[in-house]
Amino acid sequence: MMLIEPFKKTRVQWSPSVWVLILANLIPLVGVLYFGWAQFPIMFLFWMENVVVGVFNVLKMVWSGGVREQHLIKWMMVPFFCMHYGIFTLVHGFFVFALFGAGQSTSNNVGMVFQQLRDLLFGQGIGWAVLVLVASHGFSFVWNYILNGEYRTTNAISLMIQPYGRVVVLHMAILGSGFLITYIGSPKAGLALLVILKIALDVKAHAKEHSLGKTKTPAQETWPPSAPLQNG
Repeated sequence: MMLIEPFKKTRVQWSPSVWVLILANLIPLVGVLYFGWAQFPIMFLFWMENVVVGVFNVLKMVWSGGVREQHLIKWMMVPFFCMHYGIFTLVHGFFVFALFGAGQSTSNNVGMVFQQLRDLLFGQGIGWAVLVLVASHGFSFVWNYILNGEYRTTNAISLMIQPYGRVVVLHMAILGSGFLITYIGSPKAGLALLVILKIALDVKAHAKEHSLGKTKTPAQETWPPSAPLQNG
């Protein structure tokens, strides 16, 4: 049940960060319709977003407010999250490459694999789409977490598990759609629908995440964002 929590009925507040999120997610749709992006580049882009989500979640954990004892908890939880989420993301990446790579990662030569990744990122323009996703998540981090004060009401422990529900449910839907697209021959219409499905799930998850971020906990104190790791 915890995995579907981000996708329960949640009212979407059309804040600037939601519109930026939608615009960033329209980039893959443009790639499919006008630049001939196939199934694997789209799946790879969605997987890369997992990495982006993880990086910004680490920043949230470091910046999170609360009682003084939480500073020690942060230094323990951040490395553990990096290791656990890193393994989780790596395994998911293996599945993406194995199921949809179509030979992209079949070489045992590490240099050849990196060359294939460079071609994918820069040869097909996926790198620009990744940068746009980074900008979108960065804007949400600054707008919602810093400027709107969500850092005051969060803690490292709750943030550690936050990305998993979104990532698991979102990519179960995406992988399921991907198999269907493979079965019917990967037409543009199928890929376009996949991108639209991802946008809808992303918006709902975003709304759920930031509605939780506004819930205050009595035991927590304000922690100035200008000194996220201040001791004493």
